[in-house]
Amino acid sequence: MPKQSAGLLLYRESATNLEVLLVHPGGPFWAGKDDGSWSIPKGEFDETEDPRHAAVREFQEETGASVSGELLPLGHVKQRSGKVVYAWAMRGDYDPDRLTSNTFRMEWPPGSGQQREFPEVDRAGWFPLAVAGEKILEAQLPFLTQLAVVLGKPRPFVESVPKPRR
Repeated sequence: MPKQSAGLLLYRESATNLEVLLVHPGGPFWAGKDDGSWSIPKGEFDETEDPRHAAVREFQEETGASVSGELLPLGHVKQRSGKVVYAWAMRGDYDPDRLTSNTFRMEWPPGSGQQREFPEVDRAGWFPLAVAGEKILEAQLPFLTQLAVVLGKPRPFVESVPKPRR
């Protein structure tokens, strides 16, 4: 069975703008990457945990903030790794300057024998949909599309995302 993750796409809207909260993965592999590397706050769960609860739990673990509210289902995607990611949207607010992420340990630099600790998430930010479409991992782009559909909003980011050349 493929690994499974659950995540939460926090959103806020004004009369003229819809923004989503994305997080940037921590660690040395992602340090110099920006466009196409951001994600919804998410994490793995197993068959004993309700994926909706996992999504809320992972949001707290990766951002340091507790959230509550109505969960809007956004469906699921399969990432290149084979991992299946389930997502829900929730209206809310969050101050990215208050980011407090859990951490992980890995050998760094490779082959050095030294273990270093890195945050799972090193930054968070609010992005209008058009910008979020450029920032988010390509496999998670359908979550932005589905959020726009669920909220009855236009989807300007679809046209702004560069299409792969063949």
